Amino acid sequence: MNADDVIRAVHDLPSLPAVVSELLASIDQEDLDAHALATRITLDQALTAKTLRLANSSFYGMPSKVTTIQQAISVLGFHSIRTLVTACAVTGSFQPAPASGLDFNVFWRHAIASAVCARVLAPHCRISPDTAFTAGLLHDLGTLVLATRYPAQYQQAVAYQRQHDCMDATAQQAVFGLDHAAVGAALAAHWKFPPAIQAAVAHHHQAPPPAPPGTALPLATLVHLANALAHALDLAEQDDDQAPPLSLPAWQALDLSTVACARTFQESEKMYHDMCQMLTP
Repeated sequence: MNADDVIRAVHDLPSLPAVVSELLASIDQEDLDAHALATRITLDQALTAKTLRLANSSFYGMPSKVTTIQQAISVLGFHSIRTLVTACAVTGSFQPAPASGLDFNVFWRHAIASAVCARVLAPHCRISPDTAFTAGLLHDLGTLVLATRYPAQYQQAVAYQRQHDCMDATAQQAVFGLDHAAVGAALAAHWKFPPAIQAAVAHHHQAPPPAPPGTALPLATLVHLANALAHALDLAEQDDDQAPPLSLPAWQALDLSTVACARTFQESEKMYHDMCQMLTP
């Protein structure tokens, strides 16, 4: 097995539901026909049921139960429903592979933690909170490909990481010849994610150069920061977790005061616990 084999395995994965691809493609568009997209979502009964269950969760505190996607959009807003539909579709695309040694609950807790941190940091980066949340949730998808398609080799990577006390990407490079960021980037391209989300998946371990002062930070930079923050706060409560290297220029570009930092940490922790109740499979 080599890197080319892994990329071929990505191309063998089933496509996301068409409506999810459409929702992701429209993530930066404002002039949307929400009614038409609600109708498209409703055609997928399983996706509709999961989305409505989340929309009626205690996180949103609905005064009364919503029973249709159109009703959910009118109450929660299209951006929130798009995020929920995407989360439901992606979390349902991979089944646990116990032989791989990957703890799926820990994996999704970290994905949610990164998504929440990205959402909280987004206003400081001049990025849409919903886009930030979606990119944060999806950034480690390559790990799922490696664990579910190559469980034996993934277990070797887990053992290598423990033996050498290194980052997971280093262990994956040693066993597979590429890491989960490269695999995730291939999957993001295969699933036709927007270019900004593809870049965020590909580069979440190495932030791009900071944007000029007064301009929005790249989404990839935001996800890099959110991933590191989620690890540093130990939100997923993962045994022997290591915080990845943080780009100092990227962090400095945020220009957060001490008070803003403390508020960011508090908001992230509270929202994380609420979202875990909703999204953990």
